[in-house]
Amino acid sequence: MAAIMPDSDSEDELPPGWEERATVDGSVYYVNHATKGTQWTHPRTGKKKVVSGDLPFGWEKCVSEDGKVFYVDHGNRQTTYSDPRLAFATEEKEYAQDFRQRFDGSTMALQVLHGRDLAGKVAVVSGASTGIGFETARSLALHGCTVVFACRDLIRTQAAIDRIKDERANVKCDVIELDLARLRSVRIFAEHFKLNYKKLDILVLNAGVFGLPFSLTHDGYETTFQVNHLSHMYMTLLLEPQLCQGSRVIVVSSESHRFANLSGDTLSQTALSPSSATHFWSMMAYNNSKLCNILFGLELARMWEKKGIIVNTIHPGNMVSSNLSRNWWLYRFLFAIVRPFTKSLQQAASTTIYCATAPELDGATGLYFNNCCRCEPSKAAQDPELAHVLWQLSTKMIQAVINSEEDIIAVEN
Repeated sequence: MAAIMPDSDSEDELPPGWEERATVDGSVYYVNHATKGTQWTHPRTGKKKVVSGDLPFGWEKCVSEDGKVFYVDHGNRQTTYSDPRLAFATEEKEYAQDFRQRFDGSTMALQVLHGRDLAGKVAVVSGASTGIGFETARSLALHGCTVVFACRDLIRTQAAIDRIKDERANVKCDVIELDLARLRSVRIFAEHFKLNYKKLDILVLNAGVFGLPFSLTHDGYETTFQVNHLSHMYMTLLLEPQLCQGSRVIVVSSESHRFANLSGDTLSQTALSPSSATHFWSMMAYNNSKLCNILFGLELARMWEKKGIIVNTIHPGNMVSSNLSRNWWLYRFLFAIVRPFTKSLQQAASTTIYCATAPELDGATGLYFNNCCRCEPSKAAQDPELAHVLWQLSTKMIQAVINSEEDIIAVEN
């Protein structure tokens, strides 16, 4: 259960005469200059704080000849004895889900990353060539993260990377082809990634389709279901060896999951992936795929909790102006009407970025976020039995394609 969050952070303001400092090991303490005393707890909240993670971009920790630790800000050419991470100090948590809201629906992704240095981290973002995925990848790259763009259209993806390099020439971006409508492409993507990267810190399952008329993929499954859920699940499982303790998996879902019609009584392979257009409705197919996203995240978080891999699902925003609505003129029209009242793409990417990088979410897994705040998904999305059944059905469907491909290879040989 999440802790009750205050309306603001004003209670963190120190009383007159107090100063916040940090020890070398990251423990925060407080100095009362009037009494010359010190204490470990905040004078107003009575809580303890810690600083952790990397130093902000451009800072370096140094030790003087007499053993004193100091910090150099190379960007501004300044030196201080105060740990610059004090600006991002977090309360010492009694349990993993004890954290307070710092951002909201108006926050930009780059604001979430303000002062953060992600150098040395590796991220994969599916659907990163456009829309929310692009802003997610761009925000990570501009803060030093090596970002792998997992996309189908390599020409458009390279153009997207070039736009980021126009902002900052030394960003580290790579592209590996990924077609989520083919499980074979997913497997080849994972193989290429493993050849080039030894670890994966952040996996963002962002790509998705919306409003597609009925169609089947090369693998024989309904397209919306495979692209939005099944292929992402397969990719995540294939990349498991590169994920380690502290790695984060972010599953981009939607509030549309609340209108899905899947339940314990109706969940079946036919319900997930119908073989004909009879009774097919593109909106319901989308809603169901988004419920699958959350159920997948719930089951994956349960399975990987002991490994220390964090898995959370998010809703980026309602009818955000992106390419998601490109498949039908009516959806494009509706999205255009509401555009002035919805989030920008930078705002829509903020919850993904928050869940991928926020220090206070260490250990917090299996949760659902909207507007950078934890919230409750639908009752169906919280059903562990439904999540387990979906997992079993999905793995069976993936295995069927794998077995079929192995049979074809055997015949060709």
